[in-house]
Amino acid sequence: QVRLVESGGGLVQAGGSLRLSCTASKTIFSINGLINWYRQAPGKQRELVAVISSAGSTNYADSVKGRFTISKDNAGNTVSLQMNSLKPEDTAVYYCNAHRDRIAPFAGYDYWGQGTQVTVSS
Repeated sequence: QVRLVESGGGLVQAGGSLRLSCTASKTIFSINGLINWYRQAPGKQRELVAVISSAGSTNYADSVKGRFTISKDNAGNTVSLQMNSLKPEDTAVYYCNAHRDRIAPFAGYDYWGQGTQVTVSS
């Protein structure tokens, strides 16, 4: 099973920046695969923040567009989330998720990291 580990969380003032990383135990990007960043704040539902595909296409939640950037390294074992202009409402535990739907002839998978805390002070 693939192991995902998030890092880079911490405490930052509003307007500051953090860079989160999700590192896999092995290369996990393959055709039609996605890496998702989710976040969950206390008392709120888990929210999809950003997505990058194995082909490099990206998508973002409206709440973070223009502030967050998702990227992957050439080896395909690390995905980063650069977070700029942070706001208190960005405070949450951030999770990386490697996902691919099982659509023949491709096998599916759904792996999760343990999460990393991001706290943005006012």
